[in-house]
Amino acid sequence: MSPIRLRLLPSALALAAVALLSAGCTTTPASPAPTSTSGSDAGAPGLERTADDVEAAWLDDGRAIGIVTWGSSTRTCQPAVSGTDAEGQRVTLTLEDPAEAAEGCDTDLGPRAVIVPVPDGVDVTKDVDLQVTHGDLTADIDLDGLDAAPQGASEQQASAGWFEDDGIVLLTYGSSSCPPVVQDLEMTDTGATVTFSAVADRVCTMDFAPRATVITLPEERDGDASFTLTLVGDNLDGEVAVAG
Repeated sequence: MSPIRLRLLPSALALAAVALLSAGCTTTPASPAPTSTSGSDAGAPGLERTADDVEAAWLDDGRAIGIVTWGSSTRTCQPAVSGTDAEGQRVTLTLEDPAEAAEGCDTDLGPRAVIVPVPDGVDVTKDVDLQVTHGDLTADIDLDGLDAAPQGASEQQASAGWFEDDGIVLLTYGSSSCPPVVQDLEMTDTGATVTFSAVADRVCTMDFAPRATVITLPEERDGDASFTLTLVGDNLDGEVAVAG
């Protein structure tokens, strides 16, 4: 595959940060609320999405799961996790739209992601059955087990996982008010270089929070071959292998 360059317009990218957890949060009390942004439009050419679509990806070596939904990209209209429960390998999640979601929402259909810590007792080396409830929608997702379970606490480093053959959830850490904004993407057979906009013109809080960024590739990956994201800009420079 020759390099494919996809320039992403800021107007399509500025999916603002969304708080993952409200007062009944599922992270530890000291953990800041994760935020979500999107790195593209609703999907790659030819990919049709509806508001009923829900996908999932492993993150942070299996310590967390990224849940991807499709809907309005407006910051105040994106869902948050209001409850998490687990019984064996079955994890039940509830997503709720903010109270103000009925007003001022864009009518686009963009991907949004929330980050969910894996509940205690779930064996990530075995398949996980996710049941996600979002309003009137209930979706069941089968998440294949990982080769190995994570060891120790998270080092809060960037990680990424596939939710589709052309869709990646990228987990990074930094200011919750200034989530990464994808400016440019160039794809090859073995990976993609993702360039982020600088934060110079944004006022950022000084917290250190997990942020989820949805990256949609211009075409599907080549089978199960390894794939690496090269991150450039916004203090995110480095390489991240995509799990799954």
